[in-house]
Amino acid sequence: MTTADELDILLRSRCTLIILSTVEETRAVDLVKGLCEAKGRPCYSWDLADGFRCLTDEGTPIQSGSDAVTALDHILKGPDKAVYVLRDFHDAWTDKRLKRKLRSVAQELVFTKRSMIVTTPAAEVPEELKDCAVLLRLPLPGQDELGEALAELLKNPDLHITVEDGRRSRLLQAASGLSKAQAQRVFAKGIVSDGALTEEDVAMVVAEKKDIIRESKALEFYPVTETPSDVGGLEALKGWLKIRAGAFGPEARAYGLPVPKGIALIGIPGTGKSLSAKMIGNLWGMPLVRFDVGALFGSFVGESEERTRKALRLAEAVAPCVLWIDEMEKALAHGGNDAGTSMRVFGSILTWLSEKRSPCFVVATANDISQLPPELLRRGRFDEIFFLDLPALQERKDIFAVHLRKRGRKPESFDLDALAAATPSYVGAELENAVNDAMFFAFSEGREFTTDDVLAAAKRLVPLAVSQRERVAYLRSWLLEGRAQSASFAEAKQAKAAFVEPKQTGHVSS
Repeated sequence: MTTADELDILLRSRCTLIILSTVEETRAVDLVKGLCEAKGRPCYSWDLADGFRCLTDEGTPIQSGSDAVTALDHILKGPDKAVYVLRDFHDAWTDKRLKRKLRSVAQELVFTKRSMIVTTPAAEVPEELKDCAVLLRLPLPGQDELGEALAELLKNPDLHITVEDGRRSRLLQAASGLSKAQAQRVFAKGIVSDGALTEEDVAMVVAEKKDIIRESKALEFYPVTETPSDVGGLEALKGWLKIRAGAFGPEARAYGLPVPKGIALIGIPGTGKSLSAKMIGNLWGMPLVRFDVGALFGSFVGESEERTRKALRLAEAVAPCVLWIDEMEKALAHGGNDAGTSMRVFGSILTWLSEKRSPCFVVATANDISQLPPELLRRGRFDEIFFLDLPALQERKDIFAVHLRKRGRKPESFDLDALAAATPSYVGAELENAVNDAMFFAFSEGREFTTDDVLAAAKRLVPLAVSQRERVAYLRSWLLEGRAQSASFAEAKQAKAAFVEPKQTGHVSS
């Protein structure tokens, strides 16, 4: 059911006070006006600057109220079946007199066929009005509405532009997550810049959208340059992702497949969880959006919850996308003395994870399992839970090869077997650090670095698996207990065989 359908039902059922939550005031007014015109009902708008204005031919002039309270008096005497769009009332929610008057008028209009619609960018209803008001949210425009916005722009007789279907589809997909006005502005910007809508304009729309979405404070676009070859090991995870690469298209829906929900990546710090999230965006050709849950919390009552709802709606609007929640235990570990705010934010995210239907694939990473509430990782919120363990021998060879290639060196020029054998308890981040340290040392001596330099650098490091042995053992117990699937091995027997206690030989425990 669309928002227009819901609004039509509310008006026909004689709902007297509707709070329409949206940042797109013009689009909201046009929606109400269109419904009234279709039903032959008078429609008026009111604001502090211009008072009452008649929006339809059926309406008769109304004396403008000098203030909100006076305007409500005029509504009580208004024509039958009239619908009033009140555009400034949310600014006076703190005015006790106005709230009392609005409540009284809403109660009296029950016996008439008149309705009031308050447009507001917020989604909060004052406690005094909750009993008589209905909250309705106007979502951001979909592909059809964005297409209409583009068509309206191209109707300009001075423009002689045709947009082929493929490019039009890419433009509209790139504009997903923008308001109708924002989309029209960015389309117009592309036309003015070169007199056409080209592939460069598709990239320009994406860049413009990044800036707009960044204003939400909790969402940020990340570049997706990492490929599967940039991630050493994790073959089970890569295989799982490749199987589901085509599951977001209409063919998968026609086949009866559900939209993939997401995965949780649990494991030891430095094993490539964040790198894997970036790799997924590139592998599937989807934008990667980082969800900073910590940025949701505000100082005002209800602000955090509203930011959460806005961020999640925006994430769905830009779908299909990969939504990356990094180190979720730091943001979602509930408790504390915040009057229950973190619990409500956590609850909103949990509900969304279970009920979302949009192609918004969530990749949630975590290092500290003990801080995660058990209900977060139950089946239904994620398609799979992967554990990223200490890399095995072959994986360490692959990781060394990746970092050597990134630095312009040929892996075959180094003894990868010796490097992998000398680093049995190192995570990927520590292997990279060993390569960097070796390069710094050799550069200071004015020569090329060698296998011996990397071995010496690795020996100087104290890996996390040694310095925090108990913590690492606790994390790895998750895999042995069958709570997660190994990201490296498809077979459970292989995963268990790879589970060995880190050796402390050659290192000094800190």
